[in-house]
Amino acid sequence: MSVLGALGIAAVLLLLIRALAEKDQLTAEKWQPFVDPVTWTSYLLPGLRGTLVAAFYSVILAIILGTALGMGRLSGLAPVRWVCGVFVEFFRAVPVLMMMLFAYYVFLFGLQVTGDNLSLYGVVAGLTFYNASVIAELIRSGVGSLPQGQREAGLAIGLTPFATLWSIQLPQAITLMLPSIISQLVVILKDSALGFLILYEELIRSGQTLASSKGNLIPTFIVIAVIYIVVNYALTLLARMLERRLQRSKRGLKPPPEDVELNPEMVPAAAGASAPSR
Repeated sequence: MSVLGALGIAAVLLLLIRALAEKDQLTAEKWQPFVDPVTWTSYLLPGLRGTLVAAFYSVILAIILGTALGMGRLSGLAPVRWVCGVFVEFFRAVPVLMMMLFAYYVFLFGLQVTGDNLSLYGVVAGLTFYNASVIAELIRSGVGSLPQGQREAGLAIGLTPFATLWSIQLPQAITLMLPSIISQLVVILKDSALGFLILYEELIRSGQTLASSKGNLIPTFIVIAVIYIVVNYALTLLARMLERRLQRSKRGLKPPPEDVELNPEMVPAAAGASAPSR
């Protein structure tokens, strides 16, 4: 089925390329602007920078706020759980674009914010609220999947419920849910393209400006798609490296080298052997 699916996708792509070629959308002339360094320095690279800046701030704020909301939903205080639960459920249900538009107009008319960073504030606010709510649910489900003995052990040694959650359960939950959290960070990077609708200069908006001036819409968006694929793949590789490192750190101490002599008195007696008499 995988082979048939791949062949079907390849056939659709071939038909699409042929149709675009018949409409003169893939001629060498339309690809020529990408050879000019000005295309990259004036359009694509500034747009990529805007995308990465918005994603960077959104990722940092979403992780901080999402961790706080996740712990709040696990709090022993009912009012804290209720407030965090309402916040998470509300912002998970509202589309990201609507939150960006709402935040943009709040900053513009409510807080009287002006300047070049106005659109950036709207993009970051929308991405932060939505993705923090998702990360909070990931953390809550990760803690919920841990054995109950983890919490009981922390309470047994005298830790408070908050200290048990913070120092014992939360690190394990983050490690357990790391693949899902990284996937959500990729979503943040892609959703930053919605900032185009509030006049934020990200990669899609820069690409459309380039296509309007050069008349090469299809090649431009193909190049933009390749850029997104490369950036997201690099982020995925980084996530895999981090996951492998965390898994290695969980394996504990390595056994001593074979050439190291152990003190016989420190080695437990072998099964069936009698302990040395004293």
